[in-house]
Amino acid sequence: MLIAERRRRLLEQVRERGYASFRELADTLGISESTVRRDLRQMVAEGLLESIRGGVGPLPGAAADGTAFGPADGAGATGAAGSSWAALVEGITRPHTDQLGDDPVHRERQAIAAHAATLVKPGSAILLGPGRTTYLLARELTAISSLTVVTNSVLVTQALLRSPHIDVVMVGGALRRSIGALVGPATEQALLGLRGDQVFLSGEGVTVDRGLTTPNVFAAATDQALMAAGRQVVVLADRTKLGLDAMCQTVPTSRIDVLVTDSGADPEVCRLLATAGIDVHAAPTISAA
Repeated sequence: MLIAERRRRLLEQVRERGYASFRELADTLGISESTVRRDLRQMVAEGLLESIRGGVGPLPGAAADGTAFGPADGAGATGAAGSSWAALVEGITRPHTDQLGDDPVHRERQAIAAHAATLVKPGSAILLGPGRTTYLLARELTAISSLTVVTNSVLVTQALLRSPHIDVVMVGGALRRSIGALVGPATEQALLGLRGDQVFLSGEGVTVDRGLTTPNVFAAATDQALMAAGRQVVVLADRTKLGLDAMCQTVPTSRIDVLVTDSGADPEVCRLLATAGIDVHAAPTISAA
């Protein structure tokens, strides 16, 4: 069975059942459970299905053809573009936001986001890249008045949807579901000519030699365009990312103005980054009750 046909049948089975375990799908399609898991993991990453403990389910509001929009006119929908957009955003971001609770450094990311928000002045224009920490930062920004936020992140957009005092500019491009963001030449072109007071970026690693890095070529190019649009570059990186070096450089060390990490970060790595001219902030993490 071809991969495309196999995945089409998997998608049909999940939508018909509403929920399906890995074993049920393997038995129905006559394939191994490991193949089912591999296919479904990719389909969840692409935003086609929702991961549920022990199996998968359809995305909330998913239509029969797999789109994430709400029901069509005449089937209970309001017909308003705003509600369709909200449904689309929810469909894309749900798999990502669901993972936040399983994040082993979630409290550290929250501390980083809370501290980063104190660096933002009311009335300023800022840019936010994709990532779990920038999403948490966006949630903190809802308490700040008269902001303009430029972003390519669907997660950030979701966090700011219900904040009318914040003007959100979402740049277009090709949707990369694995990171919930728009990337590519169209995104880079849209960022040309823009200039914000600050740009907040995260990635997979930060080192003294190469600065901020990420494993994805397309995400790296878009992050570079975001960097070019910010007067001050602020990198958000928890302790697990310090010292790691991924394939693609996004922000060289010389271009990082501020690094916000958590209080558990390696002091020696922080010292070396500070020696390189970076203003390093270690946000204190609140212990769980």
